[in-house]
Amino acid sequence: MISYNTKDWFTFIFHFHKSDTVRQLFPIMVAIGIYAAALGYLEVEYFKFEKNHYIHNIPIMHGMLGFVISLLLVFRTNTAYDRWWEGRKLWGGLVNSSRNLAIKLSAILKDENDRSFFRKYIPLYADILHKHLKDADTSKQLFEDVDLEIDHHKHKPNQLMKIMFHKINDLYDAKKITGDQLIILNNELQSFTDICGACERIKNTPIPYSYSAFIKKFIFFYTMTLPFGYSISLGYLVAPVVVFIFYVLASLELIAEEIEDPFGDDENDLPTKKISENIKKHLEEII
Repeated sequence: MISYNTKDWFTFIFHFHKSDTVRQLFPIMVAIGIYAAALGYLEVEYFKFEKNHYIHNIPIMHGMLGFVISLLLVFRTNTAYDRWWEGRKLWGGLVNSSRNLAIKLSAILKDENDRSFFRKYIPLYADILHKHLKDADTSKQLFEDVDLEIDHHKHKPNQLMKIMFHKINDLYDAKKITGDQLIILNNELQSFTDICGACERIKNTPIPYSYSAFIKKFIFFYTMTLPFGYSISLGYLVAPVVVFIFYVLASLELIAEEIEDPFGDDENDLPTKKISENIKKHLEEII
């Protein structure tokens, strides 16, 4: 995740980071600029329409559709950010659950071998979950046209949780913990699986295809028709204006695409590896 000063306006304006949408959209922005300039040249130099010609009414359509596309993009961006923020809350919950479990075990367990076991395995769960969510196959679990081989794609977080629960049950059988303590520790362990399942729900359930495809098509055709209506009033300035409008609309869609999967490898995705390292450091202090 990018570290930055939120109050440094000049850096935001004049610095182009490698994740900036200008870099990603630059080739298509050039193509759209050439297209708009060519269409504007034809309308200004060859197709000199009269003021009452129907071509003058096209901006009315763009005005109405502009309101619609703004609502769609606002909803799209908010939905993507909700997914990103929910992922952050889940990993914050994993931090708290790990600490709570470690604090309880540090008070309950007296044997150093038992304490070293959980000192290793509790932070290991966060690391395994981080790798599990980075795995591309995790995002394909609900795809009907993808058949994952079960033997080669075992659910590692579940395997690790099974090991820890068996250890807790062995401690109960050995009379090292009471029945009440078993119930308390069971609730803490259950929260780990709940967090894993919620993260998987975000990872393997993308925005519906029809919705995402419609927005992209809407932005493209909306931008492609802009020169028809504004070339007469703007002249050759229609090219930079159309390019800027496309940049704004397409950038919002690109940002939404990036943050809707907060467990990927993009610049603005959640620092799950760093969080898992912090969990390991804190648990070594507690147990």
